[in-house]
Amino acid sequence: MPYTKRRRVVTSAVAVALGATTLAACGSAESDSDARSGPVSLTYWTWTPGMDKVVDLWNKGPGKKEQITVTVKKQASGDTLVTKILTAHKAGKAPDLVQAEYQALPTLVSNDALADISGEVGDVKGKFADGVWQQTTLGTDAVYAVPQDIGPMMFYYREDLFKEYGLTVPTTWDEFAETARALKKKAPGKDLTTFSANDSGLFAGLAQQAGAQWWTTSGDKWKVGIDDAATRKVAEFWGGLVEEGAVDNQPMYTPAWNKALNTGKQIAWVSAVWAPGTLTTAAPDTKGKWAMAPLPQWSKGENSTGSWGGSSTAVTTDSGNRAAAAKFAAWLNTDHAALNALAKESGIYPASTSAQLSGAFTSPPAYFSNQPDFYTRAAEIAKTTAPSAWGPNVNVAYTSFKDAFGSAAKNKSDFGAALRTMREDTVADLKKQGFEVAQ
Repeated sequence: MPYTKRRRVVTSAVAVALGATTLAACGSAESDSDARSGPVSLTYWTWTPGMDKVVDLWNKGPGKKEQITVTVKKQASGDTLVTKILTAHKAGKAPDLVQAEYQALPTLVSNDALADISGEVGDVKGKFADGVWQQTTLGTDAVYAVPQDIGPMMFYYREDLFKEYGLTVPTTWDEFAETARALKKKAPGKDLTTFSANDSGLFAGLAQQAGAQWWTTSGDKWKVGIDDAATRKVAEFWGGLVEEGAVDNQPMYTPAWNKALNTGKQIAWVSAVWAPGTLTTAAPDTKGKWAMAPLPQWSKGENSTGSWGGSSTAVTTDSGNRAAAAKFAAWLNTDHAALNALAKESGIYPASTSAQLSGAFTSPPAYFSNQPDFYTRAAEIAKTTAPSAWGPNVNVAYTSFKDAFGSAAKNKSDFGAALRTMREDTVADLKKQGFEVAQ
């Protein structure tokens, strides 16, 4: 199927008439592997560290029996990999398998780069939470990838310092704000946390938890809801805290941020399940002093979280061995030995619910040895992940966020204006690409 200027509309909520039928036809086309005879060699593009060791398990075990050999080709992650996949696909030379972040799937599908593998992997659906599986189907009957890892969001805090300053772990965002103010009164030189604009996934996850739907469809048009009521609520909340000085306004992942965490200048972090790995490097002197709790809620009695990160394994439309590739993708993300190896070699938190409390996840991360139930709580939190709604130009929205919110945070200016800029940039790019946009 040719690449066309007017790309097909796909959303996490629905695939509409403009593209649903055509996409299904693309993905369900018969591949050479359905009637193959003899050995098959597949190429897999991934950025995950240690993936070659995990794939060795396949090549020496199930793959040897099936005569399916997989070769790992390490790549850069993020937008760089998406661009490389699309460039290769346009030339008809994409690899058989690719690792793709969930927010990148609509872009790849709308460019006809990913195959529908529902006929080969549909029976593994029950191994994943509904909200996770939905991200790989884009609201259709088609399946464009198998979930690999997820990043449910959580609240991390210095247990010792909360006790020292008489603070209570917040269960609502209002309590979170009051906790930030209370700390400032008791210890003016400390901050509860910081608002950072250098990782767009954090803000996206917070908006997701609040019920935001950034990309949806109206008829055959895209509708961009980046400045919807839910997202405005999140932006105004954090903008207000930054403006009054209740939280810091410095970016994460800098030497200054590391020092703030390591010395106790910042005593909490809104993050995701992968935070222990970051804290191990950023704040090595505080090992065993942190604890994890569910994300604060917007209203008492609610129970939802956002997602920050996560990826899947997809089969490309260029593969001549789609069934074989799909078989490997299913094994990689559901087999007990494969998932244990991914945890050990790559440090991932599996999307498969059966793996979240077994193998490497029966004991807490070493950094959180003081919290034996770390992964039990993480698994419960993961079940509450709110639905997402990604579109075909997440990269543009994320870049605009970093620019607009980065400036607003630095200057303590209006976050609402930054949000409007983010939406305007996203809409302008969709139109530039040839998509129709509902106003």
